[in-house]
Amino acid sequence: MLAPGWLPRLDHVMARVLVVDDDATLAEVVVGYLERAGHVGTHVSDGPAALAAVNAEPPDLMVLDLMLPGIDGLEVCRQVRASHPQLPVLMLTALNEAEDRIAGLEVGADDYLAKPFSPRELVLRVDSILRRASRAGPPSVLTAGTLTVDTAARRVTRGDREISLTVRELDLLAYLMAHPGQVFRREQLMQAVWGWTFGDQSTVTVHVRRLREKIEDDPTEPALIHTVWGVGYRLDVPVTAP
Repeated sequence: MLAPGWLPRLDHVMARVLVVDDDATLAEVVVGYLERAGHVGTHVSDGPAALAAVNAEPPDLMVLDLMLPGIDGLEVCRQVRASHPQLPVLMLTALNEAEDRIAGLEVGADDYLAKPFSPRELVLRVDSILRRASRAGPPSVLTAGTLTVDTAARRVTRGDREISLTVRELDLLAYLMAHPGQVFRREQLMQAVWGWTFGDQSTVTVHVRRLREKIEDDPTEPALIHTVWGVGYRLDVPVTAP
């Protein structure tokens, strides 16, 4: 049942949201909350149907359950990332299953929510991801060596090669590049990039690892994003030879 009098934020981004869950009752509640918040919600109940829906008409965001019949959520996310790298994915995982949350982030989920959850919290997470994905503003181009991030165009290039990043990966990279040489604790990054004041800090760890795999020459010996042991992470701008 929807909370009486609950209205969407005035700054929310209206979107088409695909809800993928084999629990029809839960999906009905989630779609109801999404539509109450001004979104258009569509429900499918298995992995093959999710992939077909994305390929037929990509949504603006996908809410994806980890445990699905046919093809599980991890494989759905992996295939969606290959064909639609910038499609935001909010993954639903089992309560207290850290391995599931990490696995979801590893295959490219932008965020996760553990079951059972408040449908209202889910809508707030959806709105947060959408605002970041569609954020416009004055052109802002950040550079670090040959790496360039155009935050207005949501585009990342290295030399003449474009790099596909998820919503959260791009936000994390842009934040670090905007503060070169500064060390951030994981909880600081969670608050600045995800908007969380609490949560599983392995989310940051996984996203840093995925970023290194995409932007570093050797992810095991990173030249850009450095680990400051016992503290957090720091991005250093390479020194260009004269």
